[in-house]
Amino acid sequence: QVQLVESGGGLVQAGGSLRLSCAFSGNDFDARNMGWYRRAPGKQRELVARIDVIGITNYAAPVKGRFTISRDDAKKTVFLQMSSLKPEDTAVYYCNAAAAPALGFDDTWGQGTQVTVSS
Repeated sequence: QVQLVESGGGLVQAGGSLRLSCAFSGNDFDARNMGWYRRAPGKQRELVARIDVIGITNYAAPVKGRFTISRDDAKKTVFLQMSSLKPEDTAVYYCNAAAAPALGFDDTWGQGTQVTVSS
């Protein structure tokens, strides 16, 4: 049973930085595509960044150039380094291990970590 636990959220001033971590418990982390999503108040959950099993990344337009996703397969952890934060980055951030039906992997989500950026 895969579980994801996010940490690193908090309150930061605009222009500041935060680093989110997502600890993966279970097997086959190195075979999982991982991602960060966020849900702002009153909005739908949206993709922030993804990283595949060989380290190829992609980012949502609003965070490109400011956020960096990375993974450490030895530690079974995925990170999101957030810089130049803006008030509009305020949201609950969720870690995701993507489904891969051909490999028997279900979509898995963490409980979320709150990021609040003050102006």
